[in-house]
Amino acid sequence: MNAARQFTPAAEFLPHVRFDEPLARHTSWHVGGPADAFYTPESAEELARFLSALPAGVPCFFLGLGSNVLVRDGGMRGVVVSLHLGLDRVERIGPTRVHADAGVPCARVARQCVKWSLGPAEFFAGIPGTIGGALAMNAGAWGGETWPHVAEVDVVDRGGARRTRAAAEYRWGYRHLEAPTAGEWFIAARFEFAADPQATTETIKNLLLRRRETQPIGEWTCGSTFTNPSGAHAAKLIESAGLKGYRIGGVAVSTKHANFLVNEGNATAEEIERLIGHVQREVERQHGVRLVPEVRIVGERA
Repeated sequence: MNAARQFTPAAEFLPHVRFDEPLARHTSWHVGGPADAFYTPESAEELARFLSALPAGVPCFFLGLGSNVLVRDGGMRGVVVSLHLGLDRVERIGPTRVHADAGVPCARVARQCVKWSLGPAEFFAGIPGTIGGALAMNAGAWGGETWPHVAEVDVVDRGGARRTRAAAEYRWGYRHLEAPTAGEWFIAARFEFAADPQATTETIKNLLLRRRETQPIGEWTCGSTFTNPSGAHAAKLIESAGLKGYRIGGVAVSTKHANFLVNEGNATAEEIERLIGHVQREVERQHGVRLVPEVRIVGERA
């Protein structure tokens, strides 16, 4: 037994818990050490029971599709909760209202809304994560953002208590969200769209084609590494600093889009973190702008 494991789940949860699970299997950068426990609930009700039984001293981290997160090589203590296999319901619940669980991939919401002639929702196809992650950071693409379309959300806290909150209880901005209280995780949301007969799957296909032409799609990245500074673009600042193609070990700044760092197959999280820091320092030295990572860095160093 891993000495760092701090609890033993009740028997009902054991079929859904894996111990010492390599998180490189669950991140889009394909790096990251093991989680002490990796839990995939089958429902929000089961998740609430699990959290209510979780000892207070055991760390807990929610993971979506593993984009926009860098897990360090030492892995993560406590429990990593993955929702995208169990909380995966998306359905139309009114003429213009859509329910989506936190584990639903954003691209799936885009496709469904197009089928229902609702929009604007095509931008969700450009977000490489789940609805839970999109809510947590007000993710966006192609000029669209998550929170302008949120009507209400369902959340669960560390004690397993569930509640519904109105969108007005949150303050949001560019890639930023302020919650009314700490220690809650999103488990579902209701979105309000408008009837949009012009929404078609062809629109999404064209947007994705344009994205593929300008971004290293299919390579091991986390998506955009840095947020765009006010009035500027992170990619242009990085490129003008002469950093396209710059590498540390097995990770390099993409030659296709400078705001993407590509694991070329054998990078470590430590190398990626070092490259993030190098890009920040060089852009600040040359342009006087300190880039802010969009990616969240978690876990322990090896």
